[in-house]
Amino acid sequence: MSKLKQGCLTFSMEAVGVVACSSLSDTSYDCVVVVTDDVDKLTGVLQELQAPIREYAELDKNYDDVDAVHLIKTDRVPSRRLIFAPTGPVTRDYDDVRRYGEAATKGIKRCLKSGCKRPLLVCTGNGKFPNACAVAALGALHALYVPIEVCEGLPDKKQKAEVLGLFCADGQGEATAATVEAVERGRIVTRDIGGSDPERMAAPRVEEYVRRSLEGTCIKVEVVSDRAVLERDYPCVAAVDRAASVVPRHQARLIFLEYKGEGAIKKNIFLIGKGITYDTGGADIKAGGNMAGMHRDKCGAAAVAGFFKILSILKPPGIRVRGVMGMVRNSVGAEAYVADEIVTSRAGVRVRVGNTDAEGRMVMTDLLCKFKEEASEPGVVDPHIFTIATLTGHAKRTCGDAYSIIMDNGPAGEVDSAHAIQKSGDRFGDPLEVSTIRREDYRVHKGASEYEHTLQCMIRNPGPWLHRGHQSPPAFMMIAAGIDQHGKDSATPLRYSHIDIAGSCGPYPGVPTAAPVVALAAQFVL
Repeated sequence: MSKLKQGCLTFSMEAVGVVACSSLSDTSYDCVVVVTDDVDKLTGVLQELQAPIREYAELDKNYDDVDAVHLIKTDRVPSRRLIFAPTGPVTRDYDDVRRYGEAATKGIKRCLKSGCKRPLLVCTGNGKFPNACAVAALGALHALYVPIEVCEGLPDKKQKAEVLGLFCADGQGEATAATVEAVERGRIVTRDIGGSDPERMAAPRVEEYVRRSLEGTCIKVEVVSDRAVLERDYPCVAAVDRAASVVPRHQARLIFLEYKGEGAIKKNIFLIGKGITYDTGGADIKAGGNMAGMHRDKCGAAAVAGFFKILSILKPPGIRVRGVMGMVRNSVGAEAYVADEIVTSRAGVRVRVGNTDAEGRMVMTDLLCKFKEEASEPGVVDPHIFTIATLTGHAKRTCGDAYSIIMDNGPAGEVDSAHAIQKSGDRFGDPLEVSTIRREDYRVHKGASEYEHTLQCMIRNPGPWLHRGHQSPPAFMMIAAGIDQHGKDSATPLRYSHIDIAGSCGPYPGVPTAAPVVALAAQFVL
């Protein structure tokens, strides 16, 4: 069993170890969970599992329904417990690899309800989906996650299982087990930060958590917390932080992370995560019950931390990754920033605030400018900047609650970056939809008077231009950060992509999904 000793006050997190297994007769396991789209694929050493499932099928013609999970008593495995979790059909136009993860999640939950603590997950895989076993294992691990508040408050419940055995019919069990355990450790970090309440993961405590999570690894951590430095170097961040800064436990933190792989650096990746620890809406306060769930507004920054956790374990060569978590609370009070204020960004762009509830783009703007400067330095090879944020309700209304949305600027679009990441996400069950930033998205942020250069958010009378929704914020950030001066018509083009995870970050109440960590890992690490 793998154990992560964080040493942070009462915090003690134990990651469920993933162990490759090649024998059904292994007595280490107290339950066997079978995930397959076709019982006939249980061949070779798995042939023993066919008979009990076939016998059960004679009693229940609905045995292979996608919503079915069956506990079968059998002497064919040492534990005498066999859970059959069918994927349902996987051959139709709209079927994808997520069916394996979803089946495994349901199978492991049923396993836990039966009192088991050491499940063996068996996945037959599919030629159409070569990563089916990994996706199934990640689905199982999602079911085994325990929130950090539970780990700390109820130590006897900090682990749902002692170990997860993994039997991959494709023979890649060892490699798959190592990969999914590393990815899951990153997802644990993402869920812990993103899903925890606004006091447990207030900005200073996020700093503490990140430092201890990455302690002793190859990741470099630097933190900016001084109010004077924020006002001087990150004025848009400072504006949002103003109301919270008078409360020490809520004061902002900019957490910078860096990874440098071995060998010649062939790719530089820059990740900026929105980390609003709680979003009241500020002076434009969220009313009508819309404030509930706003502790999840830090899932973008949480994803950045989770990605670095994966880097610290798998250590991919030839890439350098810079990240920053913009941890700020959007509070309301006498010191709150307000609509109509004009704030000059790090890039020297005069920004008129239109709505204080559009705080995420403000926080990321100065950080985007910072990384624009770093990416433009001589010798930085093949840079690509990303912002990741739970930014707009429009993203969820557009694509639903299972999909991140990714958008490229011109230089990133010329190499079709968004579609490449979409394909990587599809392979590992972390899907994204590709959207496009259009001319209207820039025009709606054009300053309405000589006072300001750009509008932070559409105001009551925006003029003739249509505010389209999730496409607008990245256009604003590019203007306010000066990235618009590095388009494909520039002598110094920079690739930039924005990922909106407002829909995909997970249900509330419920456990965060850790999107888009798996997709990014699939693209740049695995």
